[in-house]
Amino acid sequence: MTFDKIRRKMVIGTGAALGLSTLMATTALAQEPIKFGVVAHLTGPLAGGEAVTHTPNIELWAKQVNDRGGLKVDGEMRPIEVITYDDKTNPSEHIKAVQRLATQDKVDFMLSPYGTGFNIAAAPIYAKYDFPLVAVSAITDKQPELSKRFPNMFFTLGSTTGFVEGVRDTLTKMRDAGTIGNKIAMVNVADAFGIELADKARPILAEAGFEIVYDKSYPLGTPDISPVVKGAKASEPDAFVAWSYPPDTFALTEQAIIEDFSVKAFYTAVATAFPAYAGKFGSKINGNLGAGGVNPDTPAMKEYRMAHKEVTGKEADYWASATYYSSLQVLEQAIEAVGTVDRKATVDYIKNNSFDTVIGTISFDENNNSERYWSVGQWENGVFRAVADTGMGDSVAATPKDGWK
Repeated sequence: MTFDKIRRKMVIGTGAALGLSTLMATTALAQEPIKFGVVAHLTGPLAGGEAVTHTPNIELWAKQVNDRGGLKVDGEMRPIEVITYDDKTNPSEHIKAVQRLATQDKVDFMLSPYGTGFNIAAAPIYAKYDFPLVAVSAITDKQPELSKRFPNMFFTLGSTTGFVEGVRDTLTKMRDAGTIGNKIAMVNVADAFGIELADKARPILAEAGFEIVYDKSYPLGTPDISPVVKGAKASEPDAFVAWSYPPDTFALTEQAIIEDFSVKAFYTAVATAFPAYAGKFGSKINGNLGAGGVNPDTPAMKEYRMAHKEVTGKEADYWASATYYSSLQVLEQAIEAVGTVDRKATVDYIKNNSFDTVIGTISFDENNNSERYWSVGQWENGVFRAVADTGMGDSVAATPKDGWK
């Protein structure tokens, strides 16, 4: 068994070192570092999402922590070290890498993986070693069941039902305003994320008076998405909804432009909030709806986005990026409050306390931050702003899309 390994040994005043070999800091560490393990999709179908939402935020957070002197544990400031393995977007490789980090690298903590399916698949191995699993890129209605089975597992982006309800509410308001009619073409990626969302969306949209005139799934990594878009266009819908992951979000949008598939409400899920999405399609995506959104105008969000760009050289995405960074803040605050690297004590602290983060105060009711999250955003003039939320109270009204001009 071989692994691609990145070792980021963060030192006060230095940035993250990235590569596919072991990289050691040139400055000697004053104290024994606190080790954090990451099993990432550095290659494979979900590598693009990982590279936007997770990896830059780990780099930013680790540098900021070490620039402050590290984490205060056992009465002393200790720097943090991040050790990363590539799972090639393969669940079995992921689990083997976690096992290796726990038993051979002997990391103190793990950071959560990217993707609903990977968080669920990895939950047993994280629980085996009592690693707090603050799952960000994971949306499921099985949260109560999973939290009971894995008391170390926490959720931050809301449930599948809440996610779908955000889309329903957005489309309902547009219909009530006379912008769209009742006909929806719906497609989904055939993995845990897309299947659960589509299953939940069918009855929720039907109960709201919508008619699903096209309903199609496709495998993750589908090389040719054109039959899906052509089928959706042929159904003559008023709105298009895709429960998609990054590769297909880009592919569906590109194909819709090619086919001139024009609807007043065009929604794609994960990666719609990515800066690269706007970079690829430019002003053509004005009016596009998608998963997430943020309020970019709060002082905390402005400060975070500026720091993200300065440290990583990349723009933060307009959704899960800030939430993932917040999950690292939760873990940091819990570790320092406990004052040791006791994982069980850290889990208990996360369960029972509130945390000040870049997206506001986070607390977990039965391991779920279900009261405060954004669910739908919309691109307008280069900014992806929230148009639906739960508990945030800072969304704006969605506007109709005017073709692919």
